[in-house]
Amino acid sequence: MVYETGNATVDDALERVFAGERLDRTDGLALLAQPVDVLAEAGAAVRDHFGDGTVDACSIVNAKAGNCAEDCGFCAQSVHFDTGIDTYDFLEPERILEAAKRAERDGAQRFGIVVAEKGVSKERRPDEWDDVIRAIRLVREECDLEIDASLGILTGEEAEILVEEGINHYNHNIETSPRYFPEIVDTHSFEDRVKTLEIAKEAGMDLCAGVILGMGETPTDRVEAAIALQEIGVSSLPVNVLNPVPGTPLAEQGVDITTEEIVKTVAVYKLLHPESRVRLTGGREANLAPEEQHLPLEAGADGILTGDYLTTEGQSPGEDIEIIERAGLEPNREANEFDPEEVKARHGVDTESTETTASAAGEPTDD
Repeated sequence: MVYETGNATVDDALERVFAGERLDRTDGLALLAQPVDVLAEAGAAVRDHFGDGTVDACSIVNAKAGNCAEDCGFCAQSVHFDTGIDTYDFLEPERILEAAKRAERDGAQRFGIVVAEKGVSKERRPDEWDDVIRAIRLVREECDLEIDASLGILTGEEAEILVEEGINHYNHNIETSPRYFPEIVDTHSFEDRVKTLEIAKEAGMDLCAGVILGMGETPTDRVEAAIALQEIGVSSLPVNVLNPVPGTPLAEQGVDITTEEIVKTVAVYKLLHPESRVRLTGGREANLAPEEQHLPLEAGADGILTGDYLTTEGQSPGEDIEIIERAGLEPNREANEFDPEEVKARHGVDTESTETTASAAGEPTDD
């Protein structure tokens, strides 16, 4: 039986998605113009049809912070901008293991090792590359987590080594549409980012690549970015919302997106990527009120980045679990079996009333 919302445009799209057809740019633009409540209902229907009713949680560690030569206008870690963040070279692998163990206790299913630079280079920085590999091995040996990486541009050889070492997903966000990308970054191109994703995919890694909303892009740009990700082929699509960091060019511009637009975009992304995890990531706490944070999950999102981000604090993993449950879903426990009630209690979430009593910051996952 075909799911029906009563909206002809949405119902036609749903029927085609359930039949295995891939929606295109025209479909995405038509869907984005539909009412938010109908889109949310459709996104949830797609998630329920193709998914398992769980929300997959990942956590990251900022393994090397600041002094990046790239000029991404949103990024606090660029050497081009004075943002006052702490900077440091690649962490000792043992510290990365500590962060992974915290993530495991907090219910993450996957753990990402992230660096702020154009690319970790086996040839130009062999010592750093060796530390990356040692960190991956330590986490694999001592944690029940899928291991992901975000190490910038890759050579084919480096990608093959990462596959051999057990990297599951490679993260390299496209940030926005091909049209709008030059407005955000000058020091590399949209095509450069796609090339790295293609190298990682060819080597055998799954791809985690997504966007940042609210940077001044148009609704059409949001759809164009999703179509570009279709062509690349991603299994995890992170949806960030700009959290302006003082000192960056985009901080002066401010965030240009509403709660309704965030929810609608998440729903449309789920329709365009029915078999991928659409993952809520950076900036959600800064742009959604506490009583709104479950709305994108109710609109089809089925992944989340929990804990702290690269240079900003997130809310506690216990609060994230409460939000997942508020949306009528449950945390994924496939890779890492854990007790959600224990995580909520440890982070000060009242398991009886689901009211939070602790700071929204939680334990740090990096520095």
